Amino acid sequence: MPDLDVSSNAWRVSPTAYLGSRPPEFLIGQPSSCYVTMSDGCDLAVDVYLPQGTASGTGVGAGSGSVPCILILTPYYRRFSLKPGADGVEAAPGAARWRDLFVPRGYALVVVDVRGTGASFGTRDSFRSPRERDDYAVIADWVVAQPWSDGTIGATGISYVGAACDFLASTGHKSVKAIAPLFAVWDTYADHYYPGGMLLHRLAEVYDHLMVAMDHDRREMLQSFAYYAEPMLDGPAPVDGDNGGKRDAAVREHLGNFRMPDFITEFRFRTEPLPYDAAFTSASFSPYHYADGIASDVAVYSISGWMDGAGYANGALARFLTLPNPKRYLLLGPWDHGARSNVSPWRDGVVPQFCLNGELLRFFDHYLQRRDTGLDAEAPVHVFTLHGETWQAGADWPLIPTQTGFALDANGVLATGTALSGADTHQADFAFGSGQNTRYGRLAAFATTDYYTDWQGRDTTLLRYDSESLDQDGELTGHGVVELWLSASTPDAAIHCFLSEIEADGTVRYVTEGVLRALHRNESAPPANYRATWPFRTYSRADAAPLVPGEPAFMRVVLLPTSWLFKQRSRIRLAISGADSDHYAQVPHGTPPLLTVHRGGAHASMLRLPLRR
Repeated sequence: MPDLDVSSNAWRVSPTAYLGSRPPEFLIGQPSSCYVTMSDGCDLAVDVYLPQGTASGTGVGAGSGSVPCILILTPYYRRFSLKPGADGVEAAPGAARWRDLFVPRGYALVVVDVRGTGASFGTRDSFRSPRERDDYAVIADWVVAQPWSDGTIGATGISYVGAACDFLASTGHKSVKAIAPLFAVWDTYADHYYPGGMLLHRLAEVYDHLMVAMDHDRREMLQSFAYYAEPMLDGPAPVDGDNGGKRDAAVREHLGNFRMPDFITEFRFRTEPLPYDAAFTSASFSPYHYADGIASDVAVYSISGWMDGAGYANGALARFLTLPNPKRYLLLGPWDHGARSNVSPWRDGVVPQFCLNGELLRFFDHYLQRRDTGLDAEAPVHVFTLHGETWQAGADWPLIPTQTGFALDANGVLATGTALSGADTHQADFAFGSGQNTRYGRLAAFATTDYYTDWQGRDTTLLRYDSESLDQDGELTGHGVVELWLSASTPDAAIHCFLSEIEADGTVRYVTEGVLRALHRNESAPPANYRATWPFRTYSRADAAPLVPGEPAFMRVVLLPTSWLFKQRSRIRLAISGADSDHYAQVPHGTPPLLTVHRGGAHASMLRLPLRR
């Protein structure tokens, strides 16, 4: 089934219908480009697209008047140069979607190579550097000073570019009225590189290869990434009037940029500062750290997908729950990172058919162009349920506030009643991996389209617990939690939990997963700048607690959120592993632990799911 919105009753006016009511009115002019100087003298390359004429070719368009601006702040090239003969090749693959959506409908689009990237000067001293945040306020000043600006700014973008929207709004610049961070983290530590306190080491390595290819202008390396494989792309585009000399000088400065594997491993603990900078922690490059700077009158639309990396959906949820802004919205669909694929096994085609463009246009039309869009009458929350293949609307999060408990019982059973006292052991296998076609691939710019197609039988060697056949359909929407009484033969361990549906014919479907480093099992109340309806951890050194080998310890492993309909006659499976070598670092290094899961009595281990029947 497709993820279409047009036939859904979850919207009063579907995104598809709204887009149909807003046909293009203007033509897209060629971009003009220039350098804008930052407060420290660093020059950033900027492209400007303005609506020109009218779509019919007659009359005077918005290009001669004042218009709102959509700002795109990217480390992935605002625009490429093209080789001779590249007729029809898109020079701005990262910005073209926004250009083609907004400019013909009366918006200016401004695309910026952030500091240390593309044709911009400077170096990157960290991932999503605080210096970039300072730059964004200067860019906003420049935008509103332009003769075409009506004084209002919105921002959107995917992943890094989405989190840049948060940074922009957090500067408190009065011109910023609406942001739509798409598939973007709220906490770079827990939502991205250290989910559950576990390092995604392969991601750090592959992302580093991508950024070296881009920042150092290594075109032969860049072609190995599917997003940039077009052979006619010829490095970052110079600004107008530059024959390439300034661009090349800027690239030489980029050679000093930080390297991700070296950088991210400095932050083993979430709140621990760099040894040479007491003010710099992982919070310094995380949007939540600057939440207080986002004014309450800024409209915010958080969008993600159920297969969006290792915690990006948590980022969207935390942003929605944290900000006090009354004008906030949440959309969670059946998508991977960037909604490049519909991940549902029951999809009708790989490419998502949901009209995300219509939803975004309506949002910015409402808050920047002040149109009567009817958005105020829509529910603020929309989610898609896989296997049910339907959209649903809600007034808040969570949609299902109660939990249904399943006890881990003898003989690999998930019981609805009380479990027998006992224990089950599992020797962690550091060779076990969850595969390559997983939720993590898109984060590294892999062109994954088919997810967990090899899941059948992959969990055979894991510790597994299966429920009885369900007597009716059950909808899981939200965060499942695995409550474990666990002991290990080592002072630390990685706990990977996988949730699956076993259909009546024996087909096993991956649903979601969660991971926790046992060292970080202690929980705390979430802070004001990261609100959560699921168990929260500081991942600080002060809260770290090694296991006492052989002694049971209680811990809760949070499963990544999803919305999934378990069908009648299906069974629910929980599988537990001590490793995922395809994506995560070993814990402890070179010492696979013997894990013991205790059950029943005083040490009852449980699976709790927000399940609606």
